[in-house]
Amino acid sequence: MNNVLRVVATIIAKPGHENTVREALELVVPASRLEAGCLRYDLHLNNAVAGHFVMFEEWSGTEALKLHERSPHFQALVKSVMAITTIELTQMTQIA
Repeated sequence: MNNVLRVVATIIAKPGHENTVREALELVVPASRLEAGCLRYDLHLNNAVAGHFVMFEEWSGTEALKLHERSPHFQALVKSVMAITTIELTQMTQIA
């Protein structure tokens, strides 16, 4: 198999902050897609649950993800939504 690192980020906005979180997430997508090592960075909204977002990411490896996490646009995102969201990150590597 390949060494592509996949990340599923589940972001749940606290009530009343759905629009703020959505705007912050949408803002980070274009810059993230331009990063070296970014293969995919797609934001989705759960159609059944307001304020429930899922980011599907693919990176060329762990170093590319680490660089992303240190980028100014990602750090700004974290700062802007950390207090108004619950976030779960899952990292996966395809095995079959």
